[in-house]
Amino acid sequence: MVYSSRGDRGHRHLLLFFIILKAWESTSGQIHYSVPEEAKHGTFVGRIAQDLGLELAELVPRLFRVASKGHRDLLEVNLQNGILFVNSRIDREALCGRSLECSIHLEVIVDRPLQVFHVEVEVKDINDNPPEFPQTQKNLFIAESRMLDSRFPLEGASDADIEENALLTYRLSPNEFFSLDVPTNDEQVKPLGLVLRKPLDREQSPELHLLLMATDRGKPELTGTVQLFIKVLDANDNAPAFDRTLYAVKLPENVPNGTLVIKLNASDLDEGLNGDIIYSFSSDVSPDIKSKFYIDAVSGEIIAIGHIDFEESKTYKLRVEAIDKGSLPLAGHCTVHVQVLDANDNAPELTVTSLSLPISENAQPGTVITLINVSDRDSGANGEVICSLTPHVPFKLVSTFKNYYSLVLESALDRESVANYVLVVTARDGGSPSLSTTASMSVEVADVNDNAPAFAQPEYTVFVKENNPPGCHIFTVSARDADAQENALVSYSLVERRVGERALSSYVSVHAESGKVYALQPLDHEELELLQFQVSARDAGVPPLGSNVTLQVFVLDENDNAPALLPRPGAGGAGGALSELVSRSVGAGHVVAKVRAVDADSGYNAWLSYELQPAAGGARSPFRVALYTGEISTTRTLDEADSARQRLLVLVKDHGEPALTATATVLLSLVESGQAPKASSRVLAGAAGAEAALVDVNVYLIVAICAVSSLLVLTLLLYTALRCSAPPTEGACGPGKPTLVCSSAVGSWSYSQQRRQRVCSGEGPPKTDLMAFSPSLPPCPGSLNTTEDPQASLESSGKVGCSNILFIYTFIFEV
Repeated sequence: MVYSSRGDRGHRHLLLFFIILKAWESTSGQIHYSVPEEAKHGTFVGRIAQDLGLELAELVPRLFRVASKGHRDLLEVNLQNGILFVNSRIDREALCGRSLECSIHLEVIVDRPLQVFHVEVEVKDINDNPPEFPQTQKNLFIAESRMLDSRFPLEGASDADIEENALLTYRLSPNEFFSLDVPTNDEQVKPLGLVLRKPLDREQSPELHLLLMATDRGKPELTGTVQLFIKVLDANDNAPAFDRTLYAVKLPENVPNGTLVIKLNASDLDEGLNGDIIYSFSSDVSPDIKSKFYIDAVSGEIIAIGHIDFEESKTYKLRVEAIDKGSLPLAGHCTVHVQVLDANDNAPELTVTSLSLPISENAQPGTVITLINVSDRDSGANGEVICSLTPHVPFKLVSTFKNYYSLVLESALDRESVANYVLVVTARDGGSPSLSTTASMSVEVADVNDNAPAFAQPEYTVFVKENNPPGCHIFTVSARDADAQENALVSYSLVERRVGERALSSYVSVHAESGKVYALQPLDHEELELLQFQVSARDAGVPPLGSNVTLQVFVLDENDNAPALLPRPGAGGAGGALSELVSRSVGAGHVVAKVRAVDADSGYNAWLSYELQPAAGGARSPFRVALYTGEISTTRTLDEADSARQRLLVLVKDHGEPALTATATVLLSLVESGQAPKASSRVLAGAAGAEAALVDVNVYLIVAICAVSSLLVLTLLLYTALRCSAPPTEGACGPGKPTLVCSSAVGSWSYSQQRRQRVCSGEGPPKTDLMAFSPSLPPCPGSLNTTEDPQASLESSGKVGCSNILFIYTFIFEV
């Protein structure tokens, strides 16, 4: 029993020892060492074999080995003495970056039996990295007009070390203009910057060179520097200023490219180019940020252009500059702090269940067009969906049931303004950040006949030469209907009325489809100078709509009337010839007779000239005829050799194209001076006195012709521009009573008329317009009265002729 008792106690002691050993092994399985970075090769780290409770003699037999994922060559174990030592250079910054904790994890493995020990070697930071600025030289452009206490941001230095070794202090080289504004440790506040303490003067100090130094708190202290090159600009007075110096934005991860992050707004109190602002990232912004964000130089919108990953970076700090376009640009600065957020996974789904298309443009508001169903596989707030419609459209969404919407007409439609609407329905869930889905649908508007055909002008002026061939095309009217299909199919017709005693349709017609207007018969300028009528345009809609346009057709004169000879009352001669008695004693230049003629045409077609035809046999005649007056005078003194009876042929010709002529026969009887009638002697005496005056009158005549031709063109243009808007009256056709103007010694142009012409222009009161010329008139009664005193007759005709050489004819239209 005693033996048993002892055996039991020994067994219990062995079991207790084994439990304590296992507990010690479990507690000592994680061994912690520390070693400074940059330690030399062979630097002692720890007695790893002893600390693990392994005998030196069993290291090799038990295949003692050390494994480290990714860091196998940094630390090594001496199997002879069991010491862990530094095998190669350890750079804490390359190994762990700026992380506060940096360790190398080792796995120690031994066999027979298999055991695994975990060893953590902490790498201690030493002050081996000096502060570094992004650039060795920073260029600043500062206008001399900047106010005191203006702040100019600077990019601070960075130190790859941690803790005390990375805490930096800044110093600025002594100067009288700037002081250094050092931020606190809070990263959300404004960055390091220069503060202007004394006004700048470019004329005195155009450039400043400063040195900015950053010193860490390590032992020993390390220093980094940057040269600040400040160029003082003579620029505009106001720099762009942002609403805030710091913007905080929350941005979901995985946003699509082109997503608007924020729209910055900077203002500049200057005007013109000095107030135009260009936005850009600061030159200190890293290329990584520029690859993920884009800023629009004009609008200031910051857009995501790269993949935004929450796991990659939780925040982005964007330094933005706003620079104006002045010749000496000024800049404002701000910081945009972008916080990246996670988003829900499922976007809403849209389903269009029915469509009632197309919709008539006269549909009443409230008409249901389509039904829309929305759904989201998420739950809770992420599954609650709200629908919205494209703004500024005459439709709206009405919620009819949970997740069901009706697309309803909200206001009146007009197909002529918008024939088709492309609607965008957006479904957005209630997640944070929310996801959305859009669906586009096309709503076609059906046409109704609500627009009448419209002409480009309310009135057209057409010029047609007289004697046109029947059925010739003189004009084309065109009306446009804003409707569609048969509602826009336009047909044309005449608005029938009476033109004098005849129907309008006997003069003109219009093609129903093309709108071409045809003259059905030759038009005569002497009979009808203006034909005014209306053409109606009507569409094929139900009910049809129509409108009218007025056409004013001016009939232009052609040379279709030959000159007509006017007989002198009381003049002798057979067969219409003019007979005169001429004394042989008259001298050269004596007027012995005068040929008078008129032309029914107008303008140049009625301008007459006179030529004396050569005598038979080629004999030289002692007489001549004036080119424009028709006066026959002697070329020399008559003698006995001249035949007692002289037969002269005078050719009267107008100036039309081609010219038309008439021939007058003048019979002159040469008598002795005592045989000539007294009246004739008085005429000859008066003609000599008036000859000089007639030469001047001819000069005035030519000048007047040129002036009146210009006046005619100007009158037609003024009439078209200043036409009367009153509708024409019927029955206002037919010539009025002509008013005769007495002729003078000037010639055919003195036979002018002021003709009152009723022109077919519709309804309305009469109106007088200066229109055209028409010299087709007989001489005034009594103008060639042989019973009067010849001298008085010549004087009277000379006075009247000066007032009539302008041959202006006025038509009075009843419009």
